[in-house]
Amino acid sequence: IVENRFVGIKSRGVYETPGGTLLREAHLDIEGICMDREVKRITQHLAQEFAVLCYNGFWFAPEMELIRHSVDFAQSSVNGVVKMELYKGNIIVQGRESPNTLYHADLASMDIEHGGEAFDYNPADAQGFIRINATRLKTYAAVKAKAEK
Repeated sequence: IVENRFVGIKSRGVYETPGGTLLREAHLDIEGICMDREVKRITQHLAQEFAVLCYNGFWFAPEMELIRHSVDFAQSSVNGVVKMELYKGNIIVQGRESPNTLYHADLASMDIEHGGEAFDYNPADAQGFIRINATRLKTYAAVKAKAEK
């Protein structure tokens, strides 16, 4: 890769971390069932900032401390086991399990009768949600149609 160093110098480098690649893939996979969607979205932004600060040598800066504490909080419920298969340079996730999974089949399935009762969820509630979220799209379409006339 060609890097843009902090001091403005461009350099070339090759980085190989097969063990790190495996651990990262497993960790990202288990985050998928243990971490809330919005927390995941925010931590993705923090990861980018973490990489920049780390690369530029700001490990002990207050902004890095803020990011580290935020990431520690986000990771507090991420644990479990990921089974992977390695084949010709590819990582294939075979399965995952966690005591802190946010996935529940009775909540996610449309086929399980009375699914979601333990979570006070009724699939019929989605109709109002869909209508509310469609309002902006209907408004946009109406304005666009009017402008095209």
